[in-house]
Amino acid sequence: MLDINQIMKILPHRHPFLLVDRVLELELNRRIVAIKNVTINEPFFPGHFPGHPVMPGVLIVEAMAQTAGILAYQSDETVRDKVTYFVGIDNARFRRPVMPGDQLRFEIEAVGCKRGIWVFNAKATVDGKLVTEAELKATFADKQA
Repeated sequence: MLDINQIMKILPHRHPFLLVDRVLELELNRRIVAIKNVTINEPFFPGHFPGHPVMPGVLIVEAMAQTAGILAYQSDETVRDKVTYFVGIDNARFRRPVMPGDQLRFEIEAVGCKRGIWVFNAKATVDGKLVTEAELKATFADKQA
């Protein structure tokens, strides 16, 4: 549904911190499915386990958070001129390592929004196998001048 050029119009991130390559499915206010292709050229691999490259778990969580941000942005017009701040990561679990050549699939479900705090259930899989899961919470604030 969204290619990298459309994603860059939504997210303020750029290389090397833009961690979502494509959005495959989007149901407003409900769920989003996106992917990231993990290559050996990622800037973190030379320093993260040289000789045995493994994608850092915190970057997988960041990629899930970026995907959740796209869902919120597309679902709620009132947040489009604001900055997304993630305010909570609960129940994060890392099940399997992610290696160069893997394709991460992010499946994010919006649980609800109370008092300006969005809650998401997030899962990342590789080849249908769960690699990471977490509950993410985000809010939106006006951009500082």
